[in-house]
Formats: sequence, C-alpha cells, structure tokens
Amino acid sequence: MVLPSEHFIIALLPVAVYALLRDRHLPSLQLVAVTFFGSQFPDLIDKPLAYELHLIPSGRVFMHSLPFAIPLSIVVVAYAVRTDRTRLGAAFAFAHLSHLVADNQRVLPPDPCVSSDLLWPLQPPVVRPEVPQWVGEGAVNLHLWTGFSVLVLALVAYVLAADLQTQLDFR
Repeated sequence: MVLPSEHFIIALLPVAVYALLRDRHLPSLQLVAVTFFGSQFPDLIDKPLAYELHLIPSGRVFMHSLPFAIPLSIVVVAYAVRTDRTRLGAAFAFAHLSHLVADNQRVLPPDPCVSSDLLWPLQPPVVRPEVPQWVGEGAVNLHLWTGFSVLVLALVAYVLAADLQTQLDFR
C-alpha cells in the first residue's frame, strides 16, 4: 500500500527537478499545491465512493482507471493550455497518472503486467477485502478520509468555479 505522503513525494520529485532545471529555482507554491492535489485525487474520489457510499466496487477503480484518468487528464491539460497554465495542468495530469503507477507497480519492469483495476469498467476489478486494512477500528480513518476528501474537493470546486467565472468575465 502506498501512503498519501508517498504519492505526493513520487509526484513532486520529478516536478521539482523539472522546475529547478528549467527555471533555476524551486517550484512555486501553486505548482506544489496542484501536484499535491493531483497526487491525491484518485483516492479523494474513489475511497469515499467505494467504502463510505458503496457506489463503486473498490477504492482502486474509477479515477484509478485509465478509461477515466486519461480523458480527465486531457480535459485538465486542455483547460490549462487555454488559460495559459500549461505547467499546472501538466503537473496535475502527471501527478494523477503517477498515482496509478505507484498503486500498480506491476506495470513496471522486469515483469510488467496491467492490473484489471487500471482497465475498469472494461475489466472486473481485483478482488479485495470489503473493508481495507487502513480503515481501522469503527471506521474512524474512513470517516476522517471522507471528511478530508469533501473539504479538499469543495475547496478545489470553489477555486475552479471562481476561475471559470473570471475566465467568462474576462471575455
């Protein structure tokens, strides 16, 4: 199991190295925040949907799946290009996709294979326990994660709505 902090580090290191090499300074706080959000995004969506609301069969499908992650990444990058924030959009897409690779390390050499989770709903998900081990006694960790997810997603929705309004007003 890859921890949230590990997802962030895996995503941030290449982004920070790129910023250091290209700009000769550390990445901006905005770039770090977008990278953080992208690195957590699949779990922010999928864990509450699977384990709190029981709407999807596992906490590693939907936004953990390439049929959803790739189109979303394309939309995010297209919006970023249109609003002159290509680096931010690329950082989100990279961080999101790096999360999928980190969760499915079997896609890496020496003996790569693609998990059926990565192809859901085209393939059935990997069978897992109904309650994951990280949930904890009385589901407190699940409730905390769901609350954190709602808070982060609400904040991002607010920022995105304000940005869209600004974009519309600008025209």
